[in-house]
Amino acid sequence: MTHNKLPSELPPSDRPAPVTPLPQPTTATAPRLPGWRLWVPLLLQSLFIVAVPAQDAYTVATGKTVILQTAPVDPYDLLRGYYQTLGYDISNHQNLAKLPGGELLKDAYVGDVFVILEAPPSANTTPPKPWKPIRVSRDRPTNLPPNQIAINGKSEGWRIVYGLETYYMPEDQRESLNQAINRVPQAAGQRAFVVEAKVDGSGNSVPVSLWVRDRNYRF
Repeated sequence: MTHNKLPSELPPSDRPAPVTPLPQPTTATAPRLPGWRLWVPLLLQSLFIVAVPAQDAYTVATGKTVILQTAPVDPYDLLRGYYQTLGYDISNHQNLAKLPGGELLKDAYVGDVFVILEAPPSANTTPPKPWKPIRVSRDRPTNLPPNQIAINGKSEGWRIVYGLETYYMPEDQRESLNQAINRVPQAAGQRAFVVEAKVDGSGNSVPVSLWVRDRNYRF
């Protein structure tokens, strides 16, 4: 009968080598991001979304009423879709280049500029008379007389954009507006109108309404 000896009973030279246990895999835990890194971007996005309407509301509440002459426009382009697009006399580089300070516009991409507008001598007319551009400035002018206002625009190549170019016309007004436009005498197949806007002390502007002859259409 063979007696199996325990490993501890064998001579040291005959004992089996100890088995080293394999290292157990560990699961790395990603460090938790601080809470502020999640809610701060969301807060900034929300503030940006709210800031634009808030700025418009401030401009409408505190701004000065200004009448702007639109550039001639094809009514079919004007009334295409829910959003209409207009250009203005003060959007044209060539019109402004003749004014004091207009040499700024020799650089087509000069960036932000301010156009100083002056009210007409007689403002109580229907439709209202447009304000006249009298000067161009790189910086916002201060201490203007009550009959003047500076409107801020951005030079984009051949035109200056004021944020007044696109507006929404309610559906119930579109058909009436279309009929009114068709009754306006044509000049070279195009028609021009005036737009009532609000301009605040910083030069920000918001369109308020469109005048077609003696009819006013609110945006």
